[in-house]
Amino acid sequence: MKNILLLSDTHSHIDDRILHYVSEADEIWHAGDVGHTSVTDKIKALKPLIAVYGNIDDHEIRKEFPLNQRFLCEEVDVWITHIGGYPGKYSPAIREEIKKNPPKLFICGHSHILKVMNDKNLQLLHMNPGAAGRSGFHKQRTMLRFKIDGKNITDLEVIELKTAK
Repeated sequence: MKNILLLSDTHSHIDDRILHYVSEADEIWHAGDVGHTSVTDKIKALKPLIAVYGNIDDHEIRKEFPLNQRFLCEEVDVWITHIGGYPGKYSPAIREEIKKNPPKLFICGHSHILKVMNDKNLQLLHMNPGAAGRSGFHKQRTMLRFKIDGKNITDLEVIELKTAK
């Protein structure tokens, strides 16, 4: 069993509140728009990190992290990308691949809107953790945490941090 902390859109911001939740997880997954390597360095100093780059990320982040991460966590096929859309409105860049070879768990960021929904057509779970950083239009900073145990994704919890502004 693994305890996962999922965040996105930090936009160069990391604080003690985020790091508190990082310390409680087994792995940290970041769905892009990291902003600065200092964010990922602080996370990696505490826990294993799987991340992708987002549209605001510079060459340093892009050198370290790919556009997509596709991997198995326990027995769950996971795909993380930054701009992915959501069920019924997937991004053109991934639309054909996700239809041909859907994961069990599809994660993206970008919108700053927390969203968790089932795609009944592709039989996958979609997650967007919202935005953990302070930059953007969102009023509430959010992250997600959950457990993966074998083939099961359980104990999903929304973490709300202090307001964005």
